[in-house]
Order: sequence, then structure tokens, then C-alpha cells
Amino acid sequence: MRIVQVDPTRPDPRAIADAALVLRRGELVAFPTETVYGLGANALDPAAVDRIYAAKGRPAYNPIIVHVADAAGARAVAAEWPERAERLAAAFWPGPLTIVLPKRPIVPDGVTAGLPSVGVRVPAHPVALALITAASMPIAAPSANRSTELSPTTADHVARSLGNAVDLILDAGPTRVGIESTVVDLTRDPPVLLRPGMISITDLERVVGPVVGAGRVAGEAARPPPGKLDRHNSPRATLVLAGAADVAHVMDRERARGRRVGALVLASPLRGEHMIEMPADAPGYAARLYESLHALDDAGCAVIVVERVAGGREWDGIRDRLDRAARPPG
Repeated sequence: MRIVQVDPTRPDPRAIADAALVLRRGELVAFPTETVYGLGANALDPAAVDRIYAAKGRPAYNPIIVHVADAAGARAVAAEWPERAERLAAAFWPGPLTIVLPKRPIVPDGVTAGLPSVGVRVPAHPVALALITAASMPIAAPSANRSTELSPTTADHVARSLGNAVDLILDAGPTRVGIESTVVDLTRDPPVLLRPGMISITDLERVVGPVVGAGRVAGEAARPPPGKLDRHNSPRATLVLAGAADVAHVMDRERARGRRVGALVLASPLRGEHMIEMPADAPGYAARLYESLHALDDAGCAVIVVERVAGGREWDGIRDRLDRAARPPG
């Protein structure tokens, strides 16, 4: 494993060219996007894609998003490009939106978990865009961490989770958005929101009209939304959700059991060791969520109590990540 530091706004072309060569050899490169760090491979090379699954311990039924440089790159891997896709791309790309479309035969089944559709997006990060352009290929890239663990928002998170399973890490500092992209399926009418993110369903509906929510997919059936496992983005600690009035009670109960306890709280009078006060706005909260959970894991907390967040649609992506990370205390 090599780690190469790059400027997040003006990456060194030599470092990018080196990373592109690694990808062309069929190897793995971890790189920053605006959401989280991705574990990238040549999306058109089945053997390289298989290396992603092996490095992450990722279930074969969980598809991988394909990252491209622009809408033309998306059309090169998608068999259809409907007018709704054009509108969404114009409104939100580059940015944290993945669009699911029918796939072309050139896209390996390993990328799509055998499904006839592929998720594509244009990341809003200069390093990611430079890498895609230099490599001259679509890059398949899920989050750069072991499956079900916390997604990485720094290169250090990647290195600690994947170690030598990744060949090269491009370190451009912390990511900006902090949680994974919104995923919308355009293979159905009306479009279906498969995974909420920081582009809300309200934002999508302003552009393409009505959008409906997806039903739950359980077990080992292939699922269109990448990163939508039943348990996902879980810290090593047990994460417990609690209302604002119950946070102190849950913390006291777990401490009485002899456990080191951390907490993520909002506007709370509670103060103490391993307590992190989170931003009250959804974008600020999302940007700090995984970073804060990583920090409490690293502090040795056995239980992390998270105050439940607000109910507005702009919080849907955050609630989704917290709900799937939460477990009852053992």
C-alpha cells in the first residue's frame, strides 16, 4: 500500500498519472470524492472489479456505482439516456447523485450484481475527476472500507480499514459532504428513490416531478441501491439511538454496566468526556457524522448513544445511515 498526498483543488498531474497507471494495471486505487473515499477499479475489467469485492469482503449481491467524468461518460455505460436523466444531470452533476439506468453489455455483471441496470454518477471532487479523465475509463468505486464498517472520510480511515488490500491511496484530506450519494432509479416510472442522501427527494421532485420511495430488499437478493445492506456503516461500538430526553438515561445505564460510553448530541446541556456536539443543520451534521463515529470508536467507546435528529426531508439521508448503523445494546 502506498499513500500519496495530493492537493484537493489542484492535484499534481504526475500523482494522478501514476494512479491512472495503477488502475490500468487492474489494481485498486482509493481516492476522495465529495461524499466519502471510494475504492476504485476499472469498471470494464471483471477481474479488477472482483478485487474490489475481495478487498472489502463485499457481498456479491451488492452492486457498485460507476463514476464517470461527465454525462457523455454516463451515456457510454448506460443503454438508455431518458430526458429525466438529462434534467437530473444538468441540475446535480457534478455532485452527490447516482442515477440508475439500463446498462450496456460492456458493463460486467460483477459491477451490477447481475442486474440489468447500472448506477452512475459524476463526482464533484477535483481529484476524482482528474483521475477518471487521466485513466480514460469509468471507475467502479464503492466506499473504501470493509463491508458494513464505517465509510471513510479521510485517507487514514481507508488505510486502517483496508491496509494492503488497496494498492494506492490518494490523500486529499477530509471529504466535504460526508455521507454517500443519493440514488434514484430511472428504470421505473415514476422514478424511485433507492437511497436518500444530501440531495433530498424534494430536490429531485423539483426537477423530474413525483418520486416514490423504494420497498425494502432483504436477504441475499440483488438490490439496485448500492450500499443498502440491512446493516451498513456501523461503528465497532454498539450504536444506540435515543430521544433528546433519554440520552442521559441511556448513557448512565450503559456506564453502570461498566462500559465506556460516547455520544453524539445536538443542542444539549450535557457535557462530558467522549461527548461530541453535532451541528444543528443537516449538511453540517452529515459532514461530521462518520468522522465523529470514527473518533469515538478510536477512543475505545463500547457504546455510542446518538440523539435522534430532526424529521425534515433534508435529514432523510442522515436518518437512513443512523437507523441502519444502530443496534440494541448487548
